[in-house]
Amino acid sequence: MWTSREHQDAEPAPPGWVTGDVWLHEVVVAEPPSRLRAHSVRFAPGARTCWHRHPHGQLLHVTEGVGLVQRAGGPVEEIHAGHTVWIEPGEWHWHGATPHSSMTHLAVQEAGDDGVEAERGAPVGDAEYPAHEL
Repeated sequence: MWTSREHQDAEPAPPGWVTGDVWLHEVVVAEPPSRLRAHSVRFAPGARTCWHRHPHGQLLHVTEGVGLVQRAGGPVEEIHAGHTVWIEPGEWHWHGATPHSSMTHLAVQEAGDDGVEAERGAPVGDAEYPAHEL
């Protein structure tokens, strides 16, 4: 569990959006007309999101640990603290920690006109998720 003062107000990720233990700390939900959203997201080892997509894309900046990201049809990529990943608008993807390391990233995206930040897809099953470090 988090002990950092920075993340004392983190909350568990919404049920159905993740596999494993994931905590969210809201950094920014800007007032209209801005639609900017930013969260610090901490994944326990083995935790990951479902497949999902964002209407205007998503920037992920890893601040701690080692993680994984995969775009639909692409390979699983390992990401480390200091790495920044851009996910294209509407691109199906998932991200999370490796099996043996936690990972924290800053997730920045813009909500759609309807206020929706992401569309959820299927869970990333154990058969899709690498059981070892890359």
